[in-house]
Amino acid sequence: MRKKIHVTSADLERLRNVLLVSDNGRDRQDYQELDEELQKARIVDQKDISPTVVTMNSRVRLRDTATGEEMIFTLVFPENSDIGADRISVVSPIGTAILGYAAGDTIAWQVPQGKRSIKIEEVLYQPEAAGDYHL
Repeated sequence: MRKKIHVTSADLERLRNVLLVSDNGRDRQDYQELDEELQKARIVDQKDISPTVVTMNSRVRLRDTATGEEMIFTLVFPENSDIGADRISVVSPIGTAILGYAAGDTIAWQVPQGKRSIKIEEVLYQPEAAGDYHL
């Protein structure tokens, strides 16, 4: 069982809008998984979120626990995703997996090739910690 994630009230509102306006988003597995995670989330005010938690527009350093490969990504809304610029969508499997978890957490999830596991090594930038509440 996965632990409860923490999501800011501002992120929750924007993410619910993403789910509402997506083209048949409720029928797509990636949108359904995000919706399920949000339903289980502990909602906190932007000013009360720990600076180690991955929120929307956070830049994080991740490590694949099987290969040791490190990756740095910014977690973004679907319309801003650009894998070439290391911006991953929150509705991607890895994006949904890291949302609301904190530095030091290891997350495992199912992918077509089996189970994948990553560790959040560090939150390099979090908008709330930087006082960037408008992002």
